[in-house]
Amino acid sequence: MSRRFGPTEVEPAAPLWWGGIGLRILTLLFALGAVLVHARDYQRPGLAWTVLGAMALWTLSTSLVYAREALRRRLSWFTVLDLVITCGLMLTSPWILTPAQLSGIDPLITTVWVAGVPVAVGTRFGGSGGVLAGAVVGAATALARQAFTLDVARDGVLLMATGLLIGMSATTARKSAAALARAWRTEVANAERERLARSIHDSVLQVLARVRRRGAELGGEAAELAELAGEQEIALRALVTTEPTGPTTREADLRAGLQLLASSRVQVAAPAGEVRLPARVTSELVAVVREALTNVDKHAGPEAKAWVLLEDLPAEVLITVRDDGRGIPEGRLADAESQGHLGVARSMRGRVTDLGGTIALDTAPDRGTEWEFRIPKPGRGR
Repeated sequence: MSRRFGPTEVEPAAPLWWGGIGLRILTLLFALGAVLVHARDYQRPGLAWTVLGAMALWTLSTSLVYAREALRRRLSWFTVLDLVITCGLMLTSPWILTPAQLSGIDPLITTVWVAGVPVAVGTRFGGSGGVLAGAVVGAATALARQAFTLDVARDGVLLMATGLLIGMSATTARKSAAALARAWRTEVANAERERLARSIHDSVLQVLARVRRRGAELGGEAAELAELAGEQEIALRALVTTEPTGPTTREADLRAGLQLLASSRVQVAAPAGEVRLPARVTSELVAVVREALTNVDKHAGPEAKAWVLLEDLPAEVLITVRDDGRGIPEGRLADAESQGHLGVARSMRGRVTDLGGTIALDTAPDRGTEWEFRIPKPGRGR
């Protein structure tokens, strides 16, 4: 199904429609010349001029419809009617041409004017529609000639090839325009989120981080306030790093999501271009990295810094989260899980496993912690 465009948008395939209109007019003039040359030899010259007049009227009608984008969108059936009428006019040839003309090299009454139909159908319905229209016109040519000759076969192949090429061009133009529109919307949304994130980081997040650190140092009731401030800081970061999704959103930029996790203690390194993955995969990976950074805040020490590295590999994405904190003593994670603290087990390992990826940990006391997440790209699993 082709994409619908708003009242102020120009359809990407519009130049093909105008090219088809020009082709109709040019081939109509050629048909006029053919009738002028062969009219005295026809068995019914009057009918020839009548059919030529009908061709002129139909050329005018199609030009008026195909030149207006609103009509093209609403009258999808018009291109099918175009195919029927064009073939019908061509099938009058046996009543106009003599048997000798039909079996010879003289052109049918419509001549090359029929080539406009595969162009119109291909522009409207794509390559498959263009090929089908070319095949129908080729079959109608064989019926009009009352024989299937090498010339008829050649004309049919050329008509199908024309419909295929025009249809593929129209489809490519529409897909390219849709991709460009999505990229533009994504860029605008990312820029706005980054602007909001910078504004929030310069004000609210810095205050929350200071309250969290200072409360943790004071202990007592202040520690409870620090914990609440930390939770709100995490929630606020999650809000500004979440890419808005709608019913038609299928992909999201992982790079943008991770970059918005950066802070005075967290540095993020990522490729220059977008790293687009299914929206669900992106949100899960951002949640995994956020959980790893939360653990740095909670356990690595108040002065610890963290680094996030995103690598876009051919078959997978690799995310590394490293800190220079206290490290994790051997057996600490197993003890935490046995005591019911399931942050790493469920929020990190569970998410990565569900995505078909692997998770690796390299840590030791006073040597910092490094998490490595490898996630295969959809359709390129191992």
